[in-house]
Parts: sequence; C-alpha cells; structure tokens
Amino acid sequence: MDEEEKKSVSKGRVAFLVIFMVAVGLVFGARLTRWQLLEGDKWLQTANSSSDDKVTMEAARGEIIDTKGNGLAVNQTGYAITFNAATMTTKTKNATILKLIKLLNSRNEKWEDELPITVNSQGKYEFISGRDKDIAYLKSKGFLGLQTYATAEQCMDALIEKYDCKGYSPQDTRNIVSVRYNMTKTGFSISTPYIFAEDVSQDTVAIISENSSELPGVEAKVTTIRKYPDGSLMPQILGTVGAISADELDSYLKKGYAMNARVGTSGVEKVFENWLCGKAGEKTVELDANGNFVSETVTKQPIAGNTVQLSIDSNLQKVINASLAKNVKGAQEYGKKHGTAENPMGADCTEGAAVVLRVKDFAVLAASTYPSYDQNKAASDSKYMTQLLNDKTRPLLNRAFNGVFTPGSSFKPSVALAALQEGTITNSTVFDCTGVYIFSDLHLHCWKLSGHGHLSLEGALAKSCNVYFCNVGYRTGITAMNLYAKRLGLGVATGVEVGESQGTLAGPEERRAAGGTAWNAGDTVQASIGQSDNQLTPLQLATYCATIANNGVRLKTHIVEKILDYSRTKTVYTTPVTKVAELGVSQQNLNYVKAGMRACTQPGGTAAGTFANYGIAVAGKTGTAETGTGHSDNEVFIGFAPYDNPEIAIAVILPHGGTSTYSLGVAKDIFDAYFYGKTVDANGNIVMPSQQTSSAASSASSEAASPASANR
Repeated sequence: MDEEEKKSVSKGRVAFLVIFMVAVGLVFGARLTRWQLLEGDKWLQTANSSSDDKVTMEAARGEIIDTKGNGLAVNQTGYAITFNAATMTTKTKNATILKLIKLLNSRNEKWEDELPITVNSQGKYEFISGRDKDIAYLKSKGFLGLQTYATAEQCMDALIEKYDCKGYSPQDTRNIVSVRYNMTKTGFSISTPYIFAEDVSQDTVAIISENSSELPGVEAKVTTIRKYPDGSLMPQILGTVGAISADELDSYLKKGYAMNARVGTSGVEKVFENWLCGKAGEKTVELDANGNFVSETVTKQPIAGNTVQLSIDSNLQKVINASLAKNVKGAQEYGKKHGTAENPMGADCTEGAAVVLRVKDFAVLAASTYPSYDQNKAASDSKYMTQLLNDKTRPLLNRAFNGVFTPGSSFKPSVALAALQEGTITNSTVFDCTGVYIFSDLHLHCWKLSGHGHLSLEGALAKSCNVYFCNVGYRTGITAMNLYAKRLGLGVATGVEVGESQGTLAGPEERRAAGGTAWNAGDTVQASIGQSDNQLTPLQLATYCATIANNGVRLKTHIVEKILDYSRTKTVYTTPVTKVAELGVSQQNLNYVKAGMRACTQPGGTAAGTFANYGIAVAGKTGTAETGTGHSDNEVFIGFAPYDNPEIAIAVILPHGGTSTYSLGVAKDIFDAYFYGKTVDANGNIVMPSQQTSSAASSASSEAASPASANR
C-alpha cells in the first residue's frame, strides 16, 4: 500500500467515527427529550413520592460452646425496644425518651446508659470515675469540641443546648441527654435504628404497645439476646458483648460495622470477634413522600457467625468453682479459731484460683477464679455492676490468668532441674538441714525448725526442705535458674488466647526494670525457694507442671479447641499443637525430679495426707509462701496424674490460705472430678455420681473439721 492509499484509509476511518458519534448523540438526545419533556411529570412524581434507604440486616452472632458441645454463650429470642427515625417526632423526642426511661426504671429493666456523667447527692453533675476514654470522647472536637479541662457541668450545659433539653430536673435531664448522646454516637437515622433497650420482658413490651400513640417512633421487635446458660461458670474468660466504645469506633467502621453494632468487649467474645460476628446483610426499604413504609427488598442475606468451641470441661469447671468457694471458707473458719494477730492462719483468706491443663496438648480444661460473679446479672442490673466495680475482693479479675502470687516451694522442682542439668548437684548430693540456712546476715529458716538432717534430692523435694534448696540455689546461680525457669513457662507468656499476665521471675534484670536495689547472692538464695520477687500466675504454674509431665517439652497453652460453622456441621479451624520450647534437661534428670514429686504425695511427703492412698498415682509439689507479718501464708499445689502416663497437670493457689489442707482439698476435688466423675448437685454440693446430697454434705463437713498440720 502506497502513501496515498494509507491517507485515504485513514480519512475514511475518521469519517466513520464522526458519523457514529453523531448518531449516538442523537439517540441519547432523543431519549433525554422524551424523559424530560414527554414523561417528565411522571418521573418527577415518582421521585417526590418515594425514597429508598439501605438498612443493615444484623447477622446472628456465633455461639461459644465447651469441649462437649454444651452452650457457654448462646443466642436466645427476646425483645428489644428500638427507635425508628422515620416515625419519631422531633418536637416530642425528649418527652418520649423520658416516658420510656421512667417506665423501664419502674420495672427494674435496663436501658442503654453510656453517658460518663452522673448526678451527685447535691444535684450537681460530675464525671464517673474510671471512664476517662469516654470523657475524652465527649469533650473531643468530633463531639462537643470542648477543652480537655472542661468540667462535667460545662459538658452538660453543651449537651443540654445541643439536644434542646431544658425544663427538667437534673436527674431527668441527665437521663434524657444520655440517650440522645448515645443516639448520636451510634448514628441514629432511618437506615440505622437506635436500640434503646435489649432483653426486655414481654409484659413491658405489652405496656409499650398499649401506649404506642403516646410513644411515637418507639417500636418493640423480636431479636436475639446474648445469654450465658450458667452466668457464674467462667465470666472473666467468656467476656461480654456491648456497644462499640468511642476509641474503637473508627476501626470498627472501617471493617464495615454499623455504628450501633454489638461487639465483643472482653474475653473470648472480644478476642474472637472476627470469627463470631458473621457478615451483615442488607435490605432496601422504600418509603413514600410522607415517610411511610411502601416495600422492602432483601439485597444481601446475612451470614451467621462461627461457633467457637473451647477446650473447657464445664463439669470440671463447676467442681473447681464450688471447691474454691468451699475451701476458702474453710480456711477462714479455721483461721478464726486458731489464728493470731501475727499469723491469722487463713482467717484473711478471701480468694483462690486453679487451672487444669491437658498434658498432651496444653489445652485449658478448667480455669477457675474465686470470688466471681454472675455475668447475666451484671449485664441487666446496673446496681449489681456498680457493686462489683467497688468490691475490694475484685471479683472481675481473672485470677487464673492475670493474678500473680508468690509461689513458695512449688518453685523448687524448677531449681532442681536447673541444678541437675548444670552439674551443680547430682541426684545423690546430700546437704544437712539443721533448721536454718545462714548466709552472711541472712538467716532463712526451714519450715521444720528442728531440721530434716541429711537429705538427698528426692527427700528434699518430698519434705520440701528449704535449707537444701538454699544450698542448691546458691551453687547454681540466678542466671542458670532463670534460663530453665523460662523454658518451663515461668515469667513468660504461655500463649493463651484471651490475655494473661507475664508475672515476674525474680532476677537482676527484673530488679533493675523495677528500679529496685542491686541484686545479690542473698536474693538468689531466697529466689531458689520461691520467694524474693517471684510473682507467678496459676496458668504459668500449671504450664510449668505440664512441661515436666511432658518430659520437658513445653507446648503453647490454649483455650480454643476449634472453630465450627454456625450449624456446627463443619470445622473451619483447629488450634494446632505448637511446640514453644524444649527444656534441655536429660530424661534421667527429669525422672529424678518427677520421682521427687511423686515422693511428695507418698508417706513422709508434704502432700501424703491427701494423696498417699489415692486411687490414681499423683505427683506433685506443695508450696507455702510467706507474705509478711500479720498475713497468712500463700498455699500452693502443683501436680500431675497419672504419674506413669500423665493426662492432666494442675495448679491451685489460695492466697493467705494459712494451711495446705485447703489447697490440697481443691486439688483432690479436681482429680476426683476428672478421674471419677465428681460433680456438683442441684444444691451446690460437690458429690460423687453415686452419692446422695445429704451424705455428701456430711462428708464435706467432716473433712473441713480437722486440717492436717501445715505442709510446705
């Protein structure tokens, strides 16, 4: 093709494109002319007579179950009171809210009250303590735009102005403003109804329905309510569901959550929110020009959340809960009879914790805290929740995972393992216990003041000789002791999913970090018997014991077994068994220490009174930790069973328990529940399956009446 032909073809293409574009323009022009001139009135009427809104359809939240499929956190059908922006009258909004508040208050029902301001006895406004984040959000540029130093009175003045809330009493004003504040915070609109109250009674719904003409925009709807079949089983671990907090709102909105969504706020509910929440659906709601409902079309079906299955055995958990309560009370009563001002001997015992791990995978079978509370009641009764927050015994604390305590002699197997492997001692090394260990100005007494005489390692573990382990600790040194202790899981995170304290493993580094005095050899001696700065969690002690039972291999401790779909027919995730550390101690040395722990539960050992004649071979170690003059000692027990083929490892601690009788009592109940099916009857008594309630109560009374001599 020559140059002239190329130019001719090019001009032809340009001409075709011009003609095509003109034709398209004429078609669109004709269509627009038809819409605007011929059919304009029709389309204008349609536009003026209706509007569409996208409404989020809430997905069913996934449930939480125990290892046997029993419900721990479930969904129940209930009633919620909501506000509909399409029918709520602006002029009467405050009056409507006040009527509802008074109705629910009169019926002892809870409504959503998130304002961090209260009215004091003088009728003045003041901030609620502990609500710093909420107060900061209230004052922020994104809400009231006040200075950080603004008072509660100034915040209320701004809120009253914002919501035109004048002419009411201080308390009524505060309550109305609280609802309006939360309506704004959760994006109240036609597409986002406001949930005024959840889980209200059918009778209250009936009253609202009867008075609907006086409550414009108020609707009662059937919904799903989060419930905990046994609210006192493990509230600190299961956690709670609630409104999105102000400081997390942006992050949740970016994930596609509605402003009024309910999310996990603590515990498993929060940590596994992404699995539990499901995926919201959407529907298009058509309203006429007056805002009246015309039709709705589901455009995206909601997808229910997944079911989270924990490794928790509910029966075992119930038994430990009941046993801790029984034995704390037993320690108190014994101390009141036998204690003194200098040594209350258990009279000051008010708390306890216990953890049970499955040795083959370090799954948490039970994790109990005492005192505890009922999370169903806490969710519905604001006065009860306030009492919990002000309770000095701190029932909201998860002592099993976050409580830290001096471990005492339960720490000694760790020291023995370090000393054996480092060659500081052998299994046959003997030290003479005269009843006191003297190092410079330091005098550390053995619990047996007359002394144990000559002991080798097995005897020292069995009898829990302080003098023996002071010698061992001094010779081994803090660096080697802590190296093995951390491999055993002491002073480090165990890996459990719901959060834990790392505790404190006594040593120079921890001392420097805390800004304390310089570390010296005397501190090492005290650390070797579980004193000094050692502060460990029951979870760490159970992990440490399980690692010994597992021949020095520490696995990642976990409480979630697997995750299923909502119908529980398909497994979508299984928690893997993960090796975290190897102790690096020979099997022979491990066997020496395990033999010493077995001797602890045999005649002559400190736990013999409870386990010498027990039907299952138990290995363990008692611990008594001094807590200062005027306070009872902490009482600890760690153990595993069966000795030759370990299935479970446990840790029990009764702070200020006074005598080991009661910590050992909890330990025995644990083994009884696991191996023999011990359970809790309808009256709250701990019984064997074949026992009657009356005989069980009589047995429990006789066991508590005569505690053994203090063990170490």
